[in-house]
Amino acid sequence: MNKEILDFYKKTSPYTDLGYYKDFAIKLPKDIKELCLLQRSQIIHPFDLCDEEMRNDANSFYGDMTKVSKTSLNFENDLFPTAQSMLAELLRRNGNYSKDRKIEDKIHVCCREQAILLASILKAKGFSARVRSGFAPYCDITHKAAGDHWICEYYNDQEKRWVLVDADMQFDDETLLEYQIDFNLVDVPKEKFIFGAEAYLGLRQGKYNEKEIYYGIYSIYGLKASLRGLMYDFHCLMNDEFSFLHKPKYMIDKDFELSEEEYKELDDLAILMLDPNKNFLELQKIWNTNLKFRIMSGGLN
Repeated sequence: MNKEILDFYKKTSPYTDLGYYKDFAIKLPKDIKELCLLQRSQIIHPFDLCDEEMRNDANSFYGDMTKVSKTSLNFENDLFPTAQSMLAELLRRNGNYSKDRKIEDKIHVCCREQAILLASILKAKGFSARVRSGFAPYCDITHKAAGDHWICEYYNDQEKRWVLVDADMQFDDETLLEYQIDFNLVDVPKEKFIFGAEAYLGLRQGKYNEKEIYYGIYSIYGLKASLRGLMYDFHCLMNDEFSFLHKPKYMIDKDFELSEEEYKELDDLAILMLDPNKNFLELQKIWNTNLKFRIMSGGLN
């Protein structure tokens, strides 16, 4: 693997830099599985908080959900968009960063934040790591569609390969059996995850139908969903893991209804993203020259 690429992914962004918490992260477990299970114990997924049956479950995977105040935000993504802010809040609520964290002291964030937190910890430990955005059929119990999902990818120096890790789906064995997950979540086979570029090109070329790719938080299906996954993953590959609350302004202005010329431009980008290591320099060139892909809208912007 090219040293320039590995060095690039050791660098941090405003989202993955841990600041004063870097030393804390370095001391966390070295074993990836143990690290993911520990991290999962600090977090409740907001979708589960929105589920009344789950919220009233005193024996849920997370613990006694009835102890979580209904006056709290279900989605705390707005409050903690960066790894540093997540760690700061967790330690503010309870300095005991362990699997025994009280449920009322957990934060409520999604797969994006899980991936960012894991990537930041791995970077602090000296790994080359990057967040990836796409779609995961295994997150849907029916396995009939692929919902949006963010995971982490790090370079294993001993095995000389990139490894996909899903920190968000680190459930107990019973839950994993329900989801029919029969592979290692700390070494996710690449064919199990549909990267943003693969989803976009798959819809353009007829590999997927409109109902097979969806963005759950917005209930958006098909090409409009894949455009989000494509842009999010492009930014992640450039160490800019911005929030899914933000989107390219030129796409928002057109309600994600683009011209054929614009789609063809994205076709070229997506083809390069199918092999981001081989095409790293070309992707960087696009990043530095095609600014419309980088001008975001959302929130106050």
